Amino acid sequence: MKKLVVGTFLTLDGVMQAPGDSKEDTEGGFRHGGWQMPLFDDDAGKFISEQIAATDALLLGRVTYQIFAAYWPNAGADDPIAKKLNSVPKYVVSTTLKKVEWNNSTLIKRNLAEEVAKLKQQLGSGTLSVVGSGKLAQSLMRLNLVDEYELWIHPIVLGSGKRLFADGIGPLNLKLVNTKTTSSGIVILNYRSQSK
Repeated sequence: MKKLVVGTFLTLDGVMQAPGDSKEDTEGGFRHGGWQMPLFDDDAGKFISEQIAATDALLLGRVTYQIFAAYWPNAGADDPIAKKLNSVPKYVVSTTLKKVEWNNSTLIKRNLAEEVAKLKQQLGSGTLSVVGSGKLAQSLMRLNLVDEYELWIHPIVLGSGKRLFADGIGPLNLKLVNTKTTSSGIVILNYRSQSK
């Protein structure tokens, strides 16, 4: 059975909004987009490559899907992350998209709990990765479908922005199973859900 892993970049105060680019997500007047990039170092690159290599399929919300679908199919053919992301199955949760065109993508429009449970039960083991996709991750937490969390805690405090563990999430009982630290001070915490 596949395990569902929520992986996300967070600040010390729990903000997950727009880590990669200033225009990624400005909802709510957010002006700190791109906060993660100055802290991304060689260690982080190595660890993200390991995470992507362990991914057998992606489960994405609409916004993250649109960001990824606009970038990764156009990345260099020699980029190992692009090669992996372009080839794995991608399941996109959206009630507003009419179709998904990125290679190996399937649209999930309803019955989230049922559809994700089916994906997890598919033959074989491995990782079904939720990357970013804050609203989707929160829905999966509320449905008790998350098996593990990979939280990349960055040494920065923003004071505002969307948070992964927002009001109404929890209680969650988690067990720490692994830690890694990069030279720039990013701490990667792997937690297994004990709430199942």
